[in-house]
Amino acid sequence: MNIERMMNILDVISNSGKEISTLEIHKLSKIPKPTCYRTIEQLLNHELIEDPNNNNRYVIGDKLRTITRTGTLDKDICLLTSPLLQETAKSFDEAVFLSRFRNNGVEIIHVETPKKVSSSFVHPGLGYRPLHACSCSKAILAFSATSLKQKILDGPKKQYTKNTKVLKKELEAELQLIQTRGYAECVEEIQDGIASVAVPIKVNNNNNLFSIGTIGPSHTFTAKKRSTLGNELVVISDQFKQLVEHSFI
Repeated sequence: MNIERMMNILDVISNSGKEISTLEIHKLSKIPKPTCYRTIEQLLNHELIEDPNNNNRYVIGDKLRTITRTGTLDKDICLLTSPLLQETAKSFDEAVFLSRFRNNGVEIIHVETPKKVSSSFVHPGLGYRPLHACSCSKAILAFSATSLKQKILDGPKKQYTKNTKVLKKELEAELQLIQTRGYAECVEEIQDGIASVAVPIKVNNNNNLFSIGTIGPSHTFTAKKRSTLGNELVVISDQFKQLVEHSFI
């Protein structure tokens, strides 16, 4: 596939702002008709464009949108969503964190903490979290592709504490529970005395590239509190989704 022709056609489709026909693409791109039609077919085969109504009128494909979202810089996402996370941290009076799926793992990329000087809180730290043993990771894993879930379920899993779930059936049941209620929990699975709750961010109903969560001492993060925070985070995740979609999609 000629990259220059491909980019030309993708530019035409993207800039049209609507479904666009093969003939219109040919005229606007000035690519010879047989070559243009052949390149469109190749782009369709690679899922970079779509024909949503099966009428030979094309739009940018979900696969390309996903690639674009994945390439959005962490600093841009953090800058955009910081006010929402700050407000959530103030409301919860707990640290709130943003995580991102990449390289078959999850990274915490941003943390907001309560601003009241009298507040005490747990800071989760930044960086990598295992997919099987942290709320921010399990929230994403539960709604991920079957192939990724099976890879984690069937593969070796590190036991961080006595509460870390490493048995396939046990973790599989938890992922199903997360799908049902919409949020994930981690109760002393990474570190004794620490609990967290997180929800996935479903951008454009495709890959769950992000999760947002909160963390605190396990003795104050009771089952009732985790349930309340989880349900509130589900609502906040919709606000996050709208921010990201309107700004980067």
